[in-house]
Parts: sequence; structure tokens; C-alpha cells
Amino acid sequence: MTDIVDKQTRSRMMSGIRGKNTGPELALRREMHARGFRYRLHAKDVPGRPDLVLPKYRAVVFVHGCFWHRHAECRFTTTPSTRAEFWGDKFARNISRDQRVHDTLTNAGWRLATVWECALRKSYHVERAVDLIAAWLVSGDVEFEIGETDVRDAGPDDGQSAQQGRQSDACRK
Repeated sequence: MTDIVDKQTRSRMMSGIRGKNTGPELALRREMHARGFRYRLHAKDVPGRPDLVLPKYRAVVFVHGCFWHRHAECRFTTTPSTRAEFWGDKFARNISRDQRVHDTLTNAGWRLATVWECALRKSYHVERAVDLIAAWLVSGDVEFEIGETDVRDAGPDDGQSAQQGRQSDACRK
């Protein structure tokens, strides 16, 4: 099957895909900062340059795109029908690199959280994801992962009540 756009257009489209400061990452950062968490971004001195580094908790957070990092059984983990061998190799290298970084960080004593893009698609899901991250940070558990099914039970009403709770907490201060 041939591509529906020319090579130059496809190149421009692919170059627009960012590796950091993505929409899901920015949404998570905003909510975490609003809750009082302070972090470093893309720290060069931490293996894998995690999206968020929380030194106080010796924890890192990766915000992974479901497509690029192959979130298992996720509806957004699709495989292009063209150039199957190229994409298969590309995805295998991404998964291998993710595993190497994971092993390096855990061996160095870091705690790891992976938040999948599908868990951050709606604002009330972002709020629920931060609730889960906050609980994980104080738990002391080494690894944590959040996908769409982990935040699905949160609905728009839950998000609004969380927002109202945060506003009323701010008014009391």
C-alpha cells in the first residue's frame, strides 16, 4: 500500500512529533505542580532522561506514548500497515531501550512510575492519575504503572469535586 501523502509532507508530519513537552506530559506536570509536587524536567544526569524527576522521593516518572512505547493491549497501540519490517524494528528498539533504562534506574535505587498516554486523555483522568501517583510516592513501592483502565472509574463529577476541593483548600490557607 502506498502512502496517501508525498514524501516531503510525510517528513514534515513526522518531524512534528515531539519527544518531550507533549500534551499528555504537560497536563500531568500542570496537575502535579498544582498539587504542590516539585520536580526536575528531563534531567540529563539521570539515565533515560525521565520526563519528571522527584528527588525528594528518589522517584522518576515517564509519560509514555502508547503507540511509540507499545502499551500492551491498548487500543492506541496500532501498527502501520506500510513498511511493517521498519516499524517492527523501530518498536523493538524502543522497547529494548525502555527496558535498559528501567534496569539501570532500578539498579541505581530509583523508583519508577510509567504513565501511559491513554490515562491522560481527559482532565478528570489526569486528576485521578495524579491521585494515584501521590499515593505511590508515599507508599515506598519501587514500580508503578498507570493506564487507561486505572483511571477509567473517575468521571467528570469526580474531577469537578477534586477541583472544588483544591479550591476550598486554597481558600482556607
